[in-house]
Order: sequence, then structure tokens, then C-alpha cells
Amino acid sequence: MHSAAKQLLGLAGWLLLAFSAAALGSVASVNAGSFYQQLARPIWAPAPSVFGPVWSVLYLLMGIAAWLVWRERGFAYARTALSLFFVQLVANALWSWLFFAWRQGALAFAEILLLWALILATMIAFWRIRPLAGLLLTPYLVWVSFAAVLTFVLWQLNPSLLA
Repeated sequence: MHSAAKQLLGLAGWLLLAFSAAALGSVASVNAGSFYQQLARPIWAPAPSVFGPVWSVLYLLMGIAAWLVWRERGFAYARTALSLFFVQLVANALWSWLFFAWRQGALAFAEILLLWALILATMIAFWRIRPLAGLLLTPYLVWVSFAAVLTFVLWQLNPSLLA
């Protein structure tokens, strides 16, 4: 059993890692609200104000899930699962750059499909170590599934704004 201080530091570290990906993506999304408002959007597209709270909860759940896996096995014995977690965080941050900063609709759509596969692989790897950790990533996979459909539709509706 790990000490309480080590557990709290571990939790803080995994949350910091998850929210660092959020911060990296948010740099690319600094003008996302105004750009999103310019886009032709389907009627079912969320309002811009929805994204921040949803992503905040998802990053919190991601950090807790990674912490649970780390707590269960440590990095040395959960290297594959935690490496997948890190790679999907990089892919997560990259999407914002592709879509909002570089306005590459086709690449953003292809990349979000890769992100979806990475999340699924991470969920499975986490589930095998600590089922609750895999379960905590379910809302993330559901949201990215929705975001993938939205990305595709926005790209198709806005060919002049999203290459």
C-alpha cells in the first residue's frame, strides 16, 4: 500500500498531465468560439458554452482513471496502458490544432478517428488492470464519438472554411 501523501501526489500528477493536454489544446482554441459561430452547423450542434464544462469533466475523469491504473500497478507494471493514455492525450490536443488553428477539416476528421481508436485501446488496457478506470473513460469515448460525427458534418458543411 502506498502512503497517503504519495497517493495524493500521484493523483495531482495524473490530473496535471490530463489538464496539460487540455491547456495545449486550448492554445489552439483561443478563437474557437468565434470560429465555431461562423460555421454552418447542424441543428443538433451544441452551443459553444457546452464544450468547456464537458471537457473539464472529461479531463478530470481521464486523470482519475490514469491514477487508478498507476495506483493499482505502478508505471513499471502498467507501462503499456499508461503509454496509451499519454499517446491519446497527445492526439486529443492535436485535434484542436488541426481543426481550430490550422482549419484542416479532413485531417481533423481522420485524426479524431485515430483518437477514438486510441481511447478505445486505452479503455481496454485500463479495464484489464482496474475495471473502474476503464469505465471512467466511457463518457470520453461517447463524447469523442459524437465529436467525430460533428467534425465530419462541419467539414462537409463548410468546405470554404475547413479544407
